[in-house]
Amino acid sequence: MNVTVIGSASAGTSEERALRDLYLEHGPDLYAYVLRLLEGDTHRAEDVIQETLLRCWSKQNLTDGEGMAVRPWMFRVARNLVIDGHRVRMARPTEVSGATWLTERGADTDHIDRMLSSVVVRDALRALSPAHQDVLLATFFADRTTKQAAAVLGIPQGTVKSRVHYALRSLRVALEERGAAA
Repeated sequence: MNVTVIGSASAGTSEERALRDLYLEHGPDLYAYVLRLLEGDTHRAEDVIQETLLRCWSKQNLTDGEGMAVRPWMFRVARNLVIDGHRVRMARPTEVSGATWLTERGADTDHIDRMLSSVVVRDALRALSPAHQDVLLATFFADRTTKQAAAVLGIPQGTVKSRVHYALRSLRVALEERGAAA
């Protein structure tokens, strides 16, 4: 089966050759014009150019014969197509891209994940000894230095450091027992 694309170099009829010549002559300028109207949307610009040429071909406006200026007509058709496309989008509800709803759903999932994680961490903290719980609460959760925590707890700073070390090791084990990744 032999297929000839309209406007291709192997176009057989004079109409097809005229359409190709029209595209070669006016296509780049028309594309730049439509691209500016569409604020850089290359895919929609290509669609508008294709529809413009299709209308030109269907109306048999392929040459500048009989005093008809094809270039201004093509630019007007392209501009009208852009305006019509804009009006159609404004009449419909706002389109949702594929990533938007995933992001929104992900926000809910993140909130739930944080809540579940806090429940697991709280349960793991309860498994620690009271001394280890106190030192972690006085340092990490109260956002204090070891020196400040030592003053609050009434124990030496070195003791706070060693208890924090062993408390974190015990907390890691408790979290692993509960299936939480360390």
